[in-house]
Amino acid sequence: MTRAMGAAMRRIHVGNALSAFGLGFTVPYLYVYVAQVRGLGGMTAGLVLAVFAVAALIVLPFAGRAIVRRGPRPVLLVALVLAAVGAMSLGLAGSAGAVLVSAAALGAGQAVMQPALATMIVECSTAETRSRAFATQFFLQNLGLGVGGLIGGHLVDTTSASSFTLLFGIEAAMFLVLAGVMATVRMPHSPVIGDAPSQSAKGAWKQLLGNRAMVQLSVLGFVMFFACYGQFESGLSAYGVEAAGISTSALGTALAANTAMIVVAQFAVLKFVERRRRSRVIAGVGLIWALAWVTAGYAGLGHGSQEMATAAFVSTYALFGLGEAMLSPTIAPLVADLAPEGMAGQYNSAFALVKQLALAVGPAVGGPLGASLPGPYVVMFLVFSLGISVLALRLGRQLTAVQDQPWRAKGSLVVARGAVEPVGADV
Repeated sequence: MTRAMGAAMRRIHVGNALSAFGLGFTVPYLYVYVAQVRGLGGMTAGLVLAVFAVAALIVLPFAGRAIVRRGPRPVLLVALVLAAVGAMSLGLAGSAGAVLVSAAALGAGQAVMQPALATMIVECSTAETRSRAFATQFFLQNLGLGVGGLIGGHLVDTTSASSFTLLFGIEAAMFLVLAGVMATVRMPHSPVIGDAPSQSAKGAWKQLLGNRAMVQLSVLGFVMFFACYGQFESGLSAYGVEAAGISTSALGTALAANTAMIVVAQFAVLKFVERRRRSRVIAGVGLIWALAWVTAGYAGLGHGSQEMATAAFVSTYALFGLGEAMLSPTIAPLVADLAPEGMAGQYNSAFALVKQLALAVGPAVGGPLGASLPGPYVVMFLVFSLGISVLALRLGRQLTAVQDQPWRAKGSLVVARGAVEPVGADV
């Protein structure tokens, strides 16, 4: 890793922490702000959350080609300005129409930020340093969200719309600060495919879909995001309240335990996973999440004391956090290593699209099921978690030795070009 790459990476991490800090101010309070503070009702608040997902699904198919053609930094700067405008407008909006339009701008900007930042990290790292770079990004994201949410909780006043305007103003300011930091980043030269700029979007997607390992990873990613992230604030919380009798304060403690586990365990976990096959690490996450769902089952169906149910429910979120800490240095670098030279933006955007689809479907399925059919709900997602392990082991057979075990790379061209020669039974 060159000195220029290291300097660029440090600025990217600082900017990433600032954006997460800004998001933390508003994410926990968005529903309350729209439904109660602005008096627009639960229906409009639900539509706002849906608009975030729809906006992301609309822009992400185009974001990848824009990153490939223009580079990640210009695309990121446009996304940050759009997100800042959306955040500030949302803080000032008083009507349903204005709230929805603002949410669409904020959602689109946030969605494009993810693959653009990921591609910048890819271009400022090597195959050997990439896992640590993405682990650091995930650590800072969670730390920023947690600190921002904590400070925002002390600033917010549900009887005062101006306090929420302040929160959204801080969020917008953080996006603009991040834009200023990113504008000063000197990106190292990154090789591109010779015909990439002239390649049609249809041709790029065809090439991506022809990569069997990437397709299998996308299917695996959908199941992971559906069974974990898609349940945090919908199905699992509804299950905890309805089946386990968890209080809202205990639910907040569970969410805090998830963040705390990630912050505390991230770099210890990184040392564990860095020298292990990525496919087996992901399979291990499936088993950990299966244990989490068994623990959740005890919380709601075990007929123990309320204290034991609460402890089990908090432990469920902590176990999910442990799995997330294992995935952060594994999944994103693997997406980058599967991409041909110059196509990391396209692959990052495609995987972000898969994530958004899972996050849109997950709450719609899990919310009603967790509240009304707690037993089938737990069993269903226990099976999904075990399915993650099976899919991960199958994916391992499609990866090259270096893609599955990146420490073998010595400035590897095999990884960079997204080769799909299987590892083989002897590896």
